[in-house]
Amino acid sequence: MSMDTGDSGSVPCSYAQLLRWRHLPVAMSPDQWYDINGVWSGSATVLPDGRIVILYTGSTNASVQVQCLAFPTDPSDPLLINWTKYENNPVMYPPPGVGEKDFRDPTTAWFDGSDDTWRLIIGSKDDRHAGMVMTYKTKDFMEYELVHGLLHQVPGTGMWECIDLYPVGGVRGIDMTDAVAASSTNGGDDVLHVMKESSDDDRHDYYALGRYDGAKNTWTPLDVDADLGIGLRYDWGKFYASKTFYDPAKKRRVLWGWVGETDSERADVAKGWASLQSAPRMVVLDTKTGSNLLQWPVEEVETLRTNSTDLGGVTIDCGSVFPLSLHRATQLDIEATFRLDPLDIAVANEADVGYNCSTSGGAAGRGMLGPFGLLVLADARRHGGDAERTAVYFYVARGLDGGLNTHFCHDETRSSCANDIVKRVVGHTVPVLDGEELSVRVLVDHSIVESFAMGGRLTATSRVYPTEAIYANAGVYLFNNATGARVTTTSLVIHEMDSSYNQAYMASL
Repeated sequence: MSMDTGDSGSVPCSYAQLLRWRHLPVAMSPDQWYDINGVWSGSATVLPDGRIVILYTGSTNASVQVQCLAFPTDPSDPLLINWTKYENNPVMYPPPGVGEKDFRDPTTAWFDGSDDTWRLIIGSKDDRHAGMVMTYKTKDFMEYELVHGLLHQVPGTGMWECIDLYPVGGVRGIDMTDAVAASSTNGGDDVLHVMKESSDDDRHDYYALGRYDGAKNTWTPLDVDADLGIGLRYDWGKFYASKTFYDPAKKRRVLWGWVGETDSERADVAKGWASLQSAPRMVVLDTKTGSNLLQWPVEEVETLRTNSTDLGGVTIDCGSVFPLSLHRATQLDIEATFRLDPLDIAVANEADVGYNCSTSGGAAGRGMLGPFGLLVLADARRHGGDAERTAVYFYVARGLDGGLNTHFCHDETRSSCANDIVKRVVGHTVPVLDGEELSVRVLVDHSIVESFAMGGRLTATSRVYPTEAIYANAGVYLFNNATGARVTTTSLVIHEMDSSYNQAYMASL
């Protein structure tokens, strides 16, 4: 993919600074022999003296992937629009044993005090199709040394793109440098490290929790059954090539993902653009489960809220759809909590077994305890038959072990009347602990739906293209397609959302 700020947003500056920079074009065109076939993903690092450098992947005139260095042309420019390439590029070539087209996407560097070098990692795969991560070190960002041994690898997972490594947990807000020092000196008992990769095989973003040992150059997963590339995912929908950065001003880690199109190439050419970035998400360790991350829209998103409507306390009977009265339904921030009330105590024992979001019928398939939730970007003129709507829902079913599992899904199959679109049902099981109600936050923006279930334990992103449920014709409904339970919204607040366009910054260009 070309160098856009979607994959390059690892600058550890404030969120406001990054927001301005990220949505502006980076003047870094493919014009040299070492990047003539593509200026690809990279990351920026802010040095202690305030200087900023970018490492990016270039595709050479022979389609070899190499790493290149660039500096801001005008460091005083707060928007950092123009960049100058290092005269001695490239600074890294594929090492022995690595394919010429399997060496890309360097991370932001972190400082390792054990030998006073900067470290960074790059994703790849070996000749047996095992995904792997290599570590490099440098003192000046011009000369690099491959650190002995692989940081991590997992057989059968294929090429790992857009690799990331960062700390979570601990008693402090920490950045990568602090975490490396902690793990090197005292074992970092209160710090875990997330390793993340974008799988070129299936175009999903996977992550795993583990322990990083800088001295040994190893990262070890907490759970080998949920190792990188085979276990946890950032998002169960259309979400790829994501990257994080640390915000020292608010002591938080922020995640952005690339949301591609699901319509046809012909449609993309006709509209003159393709792809967008997800809403920025704060990432933290889920301290209640200790086994997964929480993702949540950054607090700045809430500044876009305008009219708010409280619609809590609605009970929806089995097989019912309930319209919600809103002024505008194309740009929304929805916060909902549901209580499932079985009609009979024996209903739970009759719940479906082995439910799967992608293969079990979507929102139209009925079971004892699901599906139920929201219909967004739904045709406000009619809610039956083939009317457009995107279903965002929970489904409670029995697992193969006999216990109840909660699934959270997006059903895109009726999201558009257009026929040149990939429409799927996506989602997965989400942990629900004793005493927790079923909760979800949904961001709707014309053709994108991002959901954060159970406080962000599971997220799902959909690109949808309604042709009828647009502007004044767009509506929102509650629905309950369960056969054996009523559903009550113990809380439901819907905020209309404003545009994030900022005239002050654009006027400065």
